[in-house]
Amino acid sequence: MARPRPDASRRLPGLRHWRDWQSLVYLGALPALAAWQWLHGFNALLYGLMLFLTLGVGVIHHNHVHLRMWRGRRMNRLTDFWITLLQGHPTFVFWPAHVANHHRHRHGPRDVARTYRFGGDTNHLRGYLLHPFQAVWVLMPVFFAWLARLREHGRGAWRYCMAQYVLWLVSWTVLLALDWRKALLFVIVPQLHGLHWLLATNYLQHAHADGRKPVRKEAPGDTSGSQLNYARNFEGLVNPLLFNIGLHTAHHENPHAHWSELTHLHRTRYRARVDPVLNEGGLVPYMVRVFVLGTVWPRFRSRPLMPPDSSIT
Repeated sequence: MARPRPDASRRLPGLRHWRDWQSLVYLGALPALAAWQWLHGFNALLYGLMLFLTLGVGVIHHNHVHLRMWRGRRMNRLTDFWITLLQGHPTFVFWPAHVANHHRHRHGPRDVARTYRFGGDTNHLRGYLLHPFQAVWVLMPVFFAWLARLREHGRGAWRYCMAQYVLWLVSWTVLLALDWRKALLFVIVPQLHGLHWLLATNYLQHAHADGRKPVRKEAPGDTSGSQLNYARNFEGLVNPLLFNIGLHTAHHENPHAHWSELTHLHRTRYRARVDPVLNEGGLVPYMVRVFVLGTVWPRFRSRPLMPPDSSIT
C-alpha cells in the first residue's frame, strides 16, 4: 500500500528557485550592516551600501508577493515578518495597493496611484520626488477599506496583518528607546529611503507612458496605441542588481513568473512590441537625462504617449 504524500505545508522548507539565494543575501546583509554601524560607528561606504540594499529589499518584497519565495507556508510567513522589520511597514500592503490595484488596472484610469492623476501627465524631477507622497495619500484609504473587509470576512488573515503592524511598531519603539539617534540614522532613515524609492519606481516606469484603455486589438508589428505601451523598461545594470525590476512590461504580462525569467521574456516577446521610446538603457543615465538635463534643455525631456486632449485624469 502506497504511503500518503505529506502535506505541502509540512515539507522541509526550501526555495522555489535557486536564484533567490541572491534575495537571502540582501535580506541578511542589510541588518548586518546596520548592526555593525550601530556598534562601531558610522561608515560612509557601508551606509551607502545599506541605502542601496533598502532598494533591493523593496524589490524582494514585491517579488515575494507575486511568487512566494519558499515552498512551505511557515517560511513564507517568517519572510513576511522579516521583510516587515527591514522595511518598516507591513508587507500585506502590496496586496491591495499593487496586486489588486496596479496590476489590475495597469496605469489606466482606475489605477488609484496612476502618475497622471497628480498634476497632469508629467515626467520631471518635481513629479518624481512628489509622487511617493501623493501615492501614499491616495493609497491609505485603500488599505483601510481592504482591512475593514478583511476583518469582516477573514478574521485570521486580518489578525495576520495586525501582527505585522505590531511587530513594526514594537521594533521602532525598542530601537528608539535604546538610542533614538542611532535608531533614526541606521534604521528609520534607511527604511524611509527604501519606501520612497519603492513608491517612486511607479513614476519611473509609467510617467509619460500610455495609460489609456486600449480601444482596438493590437495588430502584429503595430506600436501606435499598443496595449503594451503602459510601461517603461530599463535594460541596464539595474536588472542583475535589483532582480530584473527594470523589465516591467514582461513582469506585468507574466506577474507570476520568477524574476529570473523576465530577461528572456522581455527579449523574445515584448521588447519589439512596445514603442521604442519606452525601452531605455540604464536607469541612472535616464534619470540624469530626463530629470536633470531636461530641466534646462527641452530636447532631453521625454514625450507623453497620451494626446494632450486626453480626458483621463
